[in-house]
Amino acid sequence: MKFRSLIEKLALPLALLGVCAFFAWREPAFLGSRNLTQLIVEFAMTGTLALGMFMILLTGQIDLSVGSGVGLIGGIAAVLVFQQGWPAPAALLAAFAIALVLWTLMGGLIVRQRIPSFIITLGGLLIFKGLFWLVIQNSTVPVSRGDQDNLYSLLTTYYIPAKAGFALAAAILGALGLLQWRARVNRRAHGLPVAPATATALRFGLVAAALLIAVGRLNEFRGVPLSLLILGATAGVVYFLTQHTPFGRYLYAIGGNEEAASLSGIAVSRVLVGAYVLMGIAVALTGFMTTAYSGASTTTVGDLMELDAIAACVIGGTALRGGRGSVGGVILGALIMTALLNGMTLLAVSPEIKFIARGAVLTLAVWMDVKLARK
Repeated sequence: MKFRSLIEKLALPLALLGVCAFFAWREPAFLGSRNLTQLIVEFAMTGTLALGMFMILLTGQIDLSVGSGVGLIGGIAAVLVFQQGWPAPAALLAAFAIALVLWTLMGGLIVRQRIPSFIITLGGLLIFKGLFWLVIQNSTVPVSRGDQDNLYSLLTTYYIPAKAGFALAAAILGALGLLQWRARVNRRAHGLPVAPATATALRFGLVAAALLIAVGRLNEFRGVPLSLLILGATAGVVYFLTQHTPFGRYLYAIGGNEEAASLSGIAVSRVLVGAYVLMGIAVALTGFMTTAYSGASTTTVGDLMELDAIAACVIGGTALRGGRGSVGGVILGALIMTALLNGMTLLAVSPEIKFIARGAVLTLAVWMDVKLARK
């Protein structure tokens, strides 16, 4: 049983290692500093959206509208900045506010009218897509990369200097070490079992080595992308919410058994609306980064991103029925999805094969979720 448990814990890292090894074998440029930087930016976008989806899935709900929302919110900001002449900060705040309103209304409609989230968000997918095309008038709205004073463009074109990148990595490792130490102390204080100190130290050492190597490789190109900091901040907030606040415990409780959660005094409707509001925040951040990275707001921005976000969550161990999942798993799942898509692009794989591969990965992830649910 211990061996099986160890294999389950190592499954995601081994899968990621296998994907990276395959693409590095087929194309050595996959591990080049330039491509790794591009991969990290793409990972930041997928990971940020997946973290928002994670909180929705924890409650047993789903959101199919996020891909269209990414295009819509990014498109609104692009039009305000580059066609209406708004200052970038004002335009981003306005689009951010619109995202909050839209996802609050959608969450409220789901809980108050008791309509399945699948139906409401499927309708949202179509509505947001139509609104997106109306906003950009079925044309291309360029997002200038040349204007270095433009906050919108800098979201995916600004890089942290080398020394600052290593200092940031050290700070992150210090925070992770502190959190692990506090978790061990708290578990011992409550009489709960803790992992062997050697295993914990080994895991921390591997994370530290991977992080420092990654920063070193990124510094060989331009440095750590700003978008990775956005993902890191998002992951930190979601981790804190889900692991150290009553709201996070309520998310797990609702996904485990909504009726029991309601009987225990949890304001289920309020928590569900809160989860959709947080999803709106993730959509806005992803929309800004995706549009800036694309260099323009076009009708294809955000296409199928909802499927990538769901696949990242399920690959990372989040249950579609709710009540199970972790931030670390979502991050690893998003990294696997990003590496897969980036590698196929680098190998010039045809769009048809890309669709088949994404569909196969999503199907496999759902099959794994069903198998785990039967245990």
